[in-house]
Amino acid sequence: MVLGRRATVRCWKITLSGTACQEPRDSYKIDTAVPTKREISLSNRPPLTARRPTMLDVAALAGVGLKTVSRVVNGEPSVSPALEAKVRRAIEQLDYRRDANASMLRRLGGKTKTIGLVLEDVANPFSSALHRAIEDAARARNVLVFAGSCDEDPRRERELIGSFRDRRVDGIIVVPASHDHTYLYVEQRAGTALVFVDRPAGHLDADSVASNNVGGSVEAAEHLLAHGHRRIAFLGDLLSISTAEERLRGYTQALARAGIGRDDELIRTGIRDPEIAAHAVEELLSLPDPPTALFTSQNLLTIGGIRALRRAGLERRIALLGFDDVALADVLDPAVSVVAQDPQALGRSAADLLFRRLHGDASPSVHHIVPVTLIPRGSGEIRPTERAS
Repeated sequence: MVLGRRATVRCWKITLSGTACQEPRDSYKIDTAVPTKREISLSNRPPLTARRPTMLDVAALAGVGLKTVSRVVNGEPSVSPALEAKVRRAIEQLDYRRDANASMLRRLGGKTKTIGLVLEDVANPFSSALHRAIEDAARARNVLVFAGSCDEDPRRERELIGSFRDRRVDGIIVVPASHDHTYLYVEQRAGTALVFVDRPAGHLDADSVASNNVGGSVEAAEHLLAHGHRRIAFLGDLLSISTAEERLRGYTQALARAGIGRDDELIRTGIRDPEIAAHAVEELLSLPDPPTALFTSQNLLTIGGIRALRRAGLERRIALLGFDDVALADVLDPAVSVVAQDPQALGRSAADLLFRRLHGDASPSVHHIVPVTLIPRGSGEIRPTERAS
């Protein structure tokens, strides 16, 4: 900025169709444009359209010049607090997002050749396998994947998706933590493809891919019942997670079919860590009438169950059957029986749905269920009367 001079900017009216400005060098003052009747006003916003708001829209709504909006968006200090406040109010009202990939969009006809992936925890083997399957499908199409972990935190999920939106990804695959995805309605209307995997979207009509959680849990509990067990404990994740609730439902249904009432003393939920799961198993085994079998309904809980049984020397006396496979489960002694999900199939199916939408498929939403497979390896076939050899 050069002090002592008065340079002005001559701007014609900003309309939705464009703007024309002339700005001399070393300018530091921007005259406010006068909105026309066609422009957006703070009191009379237009109906929702499929077009993303631009800086032109923000300038018209705030009643300032395009350069002022650009300076605010880019964090330049040469804007008065009053003007900055007006611009930020307009940005919030329009839900404007800075276009970080504008040059790429121009080169690729509006596409960035990128997709976003929200995982529960990339360190979890299930999430890692899901990630790899989606990445392979994207790589075959010359598309880059941005991925992040939401850690079952709805705020973190929204933050990650916001970051992906800032980068103008073409589509987003979500393992959701939130139970309300209405905040994505505008993004969906604007043309961003959305697919939810492992769990469905909340209050949003969108494609989803999930495992057969209820059916797999029924099969697991019936397998233990068929081997003579009547005291079957259940270990589960947070019941606010739809998969955890579905697996508990399947377990309960199987017991009811066998004429066995639900015993809440044998049910432990809200467990997210292997060591906490091990402690829960130790508590169950200390009951006056302990369980003769464990159904651990998530892979990390299965690891905790294995540890607890081995510490107590009961791995050959207490049956264990887990939902979702565990690394090296087949080489333990006894080998661990599981209901195996197919994260590769889940990832491929989710990616195929996403790219189908990106290629113009506008058919109704698809909710695809991927089968699971019970794999008997030994631990789930121990009978109540068996003893260590």
